[in-house]
Amino acid sequence: MTTGSSPALPSSLSTHLERSVSFAPGRQITIMVSGGAGGAPHYCYDTHTNTYYLRTFGHNTMDAVPRIDHYRHTAAELGEKLIRPSLAELHDELDKVRRPRDRDGYANGEEGTPTGEAAAAYTADSKGVVKFGWIKGVLVRCMLNIWGVMLFIRLSWIVGQAGIGLSVLVIAMATVVTTITGLSTSAIATNGFVRGGGAYYLISRSLGPEFGGAIGLIFAFANAVAVAMYVVGFAETVVELLKDNGALMVDEMNDIRIIGAITVVILLGISVAGMEWEAKAQIVLLVILLLAIGDFVIGTFIPVESKKLKGFFGYKAEIFTENFGPDFRGEETFFSVFAIFFPAATGILAGANISGDLADPQSAIPKGTLLAILITTLVYTGVAVSVGSCVVRDATGNVNHTIFTEWTNCTTAACKLNYDFSSCQKTECPYGLMNNFQVMSMVSGFAPLISAGIFSATLSSALASLVSAPKIFQALCKDNIYPGFLMFAKGYGKNNEPLRGYMLTFLIALGFILIAELNVIAPIISNFFLASYALINFSVFHASLAKSPGWRPAFKYYNMWISLIGAILCCIVMFVINWWAALLTYVIVLGLYIYVTYKKPDVNWGSSTQALTYLNALQHSIRLSGVEDHVKNFRPQCLVMTGAPNSRPALLHLVHAFTKNVGLMVCGHVHMGPRRQAVKELSTDLGKYQRWLIKNKMKAFYAPVHAEDLRDGGQYLMQAAGLGRMRPNTLVMGFKKNWRQADMRDVETYINLLHDAFDIQYGVVVIRLKEGLDISHLQAQGNRALALFFADQLLDASTQFQKKQGKNNIDVWWLFDDGGLTLLIPYLLTTKKKWKDCKIRVFIGGKINRIDHDRRAMATLLSKFRIDFSDIMVLGDINTKPKKENVAAFEEMIEPFRLHEDDKEQDVADKMKEDEPWRITDNELELYKTKTHRQLRLNELLKEHSSTANIIVMSLPLARKSAVSSALYMAWLEALSKDLPPVLLVRGNHQSVLTFYS
Repeated sequence: MTTGSSPALPSSLSTHLERSVSFAPGRQITIMVSGGAGGAPHYCYDTHTNTYYLRTFGHNTMDAVPRIDHYRHTAAELGEKLIRPSLAELHDELDKVRRPRDRDGYANGEEGTPTGEAAAAYTADSKGVVKFGWIKGVLVRCMLNIWGVMLFIRLSWIVGQAGIGLSVLVIAMATVVTTITGLSTSAIATNGFVRGGGAYYLISRSLGPEFGGAIGLIFAFANAVAVAMYVVGFAETVVELLKDNGALMVDEMNDIRIIGAITVVILLGISVAGMEWEAKAQIVLLVILLLAIGDFVIGTFIPVESKKLKGFFGYKAEIFTENFGPDFRGEETFFSVFAIFFPAATGILAGANISGDLADPQSAIPKGTLLAILITTLVYTGVAVSVGSCVVRDATGNVNHTIFTEWTNCTTAACKLNYDFSSCQKTECPYGLMNNFQVMSMVSGFAPLISAGIFSATLSSALASLVSAPKIFQALCKDNIYPGFLMFAKGYGKNNEPLRGYMLTFLIALGFILIAELNVIAPIISNFFLASYALINFSVFHASLAKSPGWRPAFKYYNMWISLIGAILCCIVMFVINWWAALLTYVIVLGLYIYVTYKKPDVNWGSSTQALTYLNALQHSIRLSGVEDHVKNFRPQCLVMTGAPNSRPALLHLVHAFTKNVGLMVCGHVHMGPRRQAVKELSTDLGKYQRWLIKNKMKAFYAPVHAEDLRDGGQYLMQAAGLGRMRPNTLVMGFKKNWRQADMRDVETYINLLHDAFDIQYGVVVIRLKEGLDISHLQAQGNRALALFFADQLLDASTQFQKKQGKNNIDVWWLFDDGGLTLLIPYLLTTKKKWKDCKIRVFIGGKINRIDHDRRAMATLLSKFRIDFSDIMVLGDINTKPKKENVAAFEEMIEPFRLHEDDKEQDVADKMKEDEPWRITDNELELYKTKTHRQLRLNELLKEHSSTANIIVMSLPLARKSAVSSALYMAWLEALSKDLPPVLLVRGNHQSVLTFYS
């Protein structure tokens, strides 16, 4: 479809040229032509729909070729996401309409793009935004976070306890967990564009807001408290140096607080200065850390005689052999040692946590994270083997123990090297792997550089956590998962820095620094990190299990079962580290999960939870299709002709009362009128009213169709609605209250729809409220006060089934055996909370001389059906003639609809009957006189016995569709149900829906 021919452009034009082309009445299209050799792309911009199109194949066409800007979620270079022409615009040139959008203005659950000020800010400042590559943004951060103080002051002790072999196993076990998590992180990060929010973003977009909201909050808190942990570790090291030099300011505890507070203020200043300054600081700290590691390695090759007294002899096979096996002392075990080491490996998400500041997160996160794990693992393993090969477990530091005599009974490695430290077996010695945490300083070539390395490790980890926590919290707040935190979503400057989040993180960290005792909180923090890792692994397993077409990670080196093993390992490690902290973590995550689930945040991220829900529903539906129906499993699955669901609330709520959590409920809506307009309304109404049902907690589906009339639409719905075994089996309609004033062709359509339902073996329920059901005309007025003034009774009646029904009766007039549907529906009502206090009274027809026998027989049947009832009443006078005034009123009612063929010529009568088949003939009226009188008499009995009931459920009278006219049948229903409480006229399909067999 073209927009019109375009004159040839001079070849000399190489600059942009604007040309307005007439397209349609009232429409102008500006074509932006980009000249030059090579046939550069040509854009056209539709001023009406604010949409850019690509000029394709040398013609001015509305149709757009594939391009990335049509698939963006974030702002494009032109300031907003580009929108391809809608199908309606392409399909209908002269009557273009904007595409219907969801509430947020985007189709198919797409996340919104920055608009207004946000879009303007994006385009204005995009050139000044600082973005990091994979080395500076991920690799450096992860290495700095993984290389903590554990490397310098605890690894040697672990080697002393577990030995070289088990120490390497400890490192390998931790590496297995982190590597699996790294692979899972890489898979999620490469499955689409990654925004800011790190672990929270990855988990929430994979598993949904429930898990994401829970983990996001505790992960941000864990990072905030981790700042305090690392700063206190730094402060403790500084205080030790001050203590050694006699330079304490107050005392050890208060000095830690003072130094910690000053340190965190400086770190905050670096962070607030911007990500570029923070990144530069990280580079400096990494250089110091690498120099410290190099200093240690060099020191291992330079054994100094004075250091031998402290247990350092250089690389010796004797020491390696002796230290290879474990020597657990005190209460230490393999798992306790593992629990002490594992927190050192929990820095693998440092790069992912600033995903919003990475130039290419999809490439940077996998490369940087996995390489960081590899490098740090090699360093940890190398240091463990080196220190275990150079230093003995115990040393006295006493020069008197350097003399070795042949008669001394000593077999240790130190003895073989002419040093006798056997006294350490009786008393605790100050040196050696088991006793001295400063072994690496002692071994190193220049000890102050190791202290600088410790400072670098603690400060870099603190800085990374100080940056991560606000970024994660800001992303969480932007999604409005917890509305009370929305104020922290605001960002400042070109990089959208979360300054409010920085201040909150600073206050949390400062509070814990002032406590200065973090031994209790430390295991909880480790468990918070592990819970995040477990959910990242589980996200990959879950997404793979769901088999969503949208799960297409560019990173292929993952396996769903390995990810599941990783998730399980993380949960096991949580208990290994600290069982009570693990339980507390589970309780907190579960509590936050329940809270977010209860609040139901209004987001749609296409999570794997949604995908798996669909897959399960599909698989179970297919499985159900292969199972034959059984009477014990019968459920009333109702096709309710509600029209717009909010137009007949009483009908909707009453049916929902007995189908909720029991059977299917489909709200059928027949759109009539011009096809083009009706079809356009279908897609709009489908989303609109399904959301309305969900918002109003209606467990139902909305099914709109377009048809020429109600009967055709009803036929379409009865034939096509549902899926497999989940298909309607009962048609529910409201009583046509205004039938006498309506066009009788509409009445004919209404009655024929009932006949159609019976023809395809549907049960039928007709619901009548004396006030009426339809309130759409009141909604259209838009003035509720005016509506209440004119129709307060109708509005009150429309809400009566939303209230608790109290201790009253449900009267069941089970006059004809329809298979039991007339009895099943009231029983289902009594199982619901609002109806549970109501009692069932059963009315049946019988003979006067057999009333007791009929009552006992019905009581026996109901007891076999296990249906409680309060009373059974046998009506022996159903066939008594009705009152004359009622007969007269009925005749007066049907008079306008009679044919009176006896008073007309035969040809005239036949022609009139052919043109107006709904008319009542004299012969028909006489033939069904007894049935007419029965309806009148039943109405009298209903008024006598059931006028105070909450609801009446009664057998619907049947009529042969070829013999009884629509007007006479409507008159029967009118006469039967007028001036009564709410009435359900029910007729099953005469197949048993109740059984007393097990």
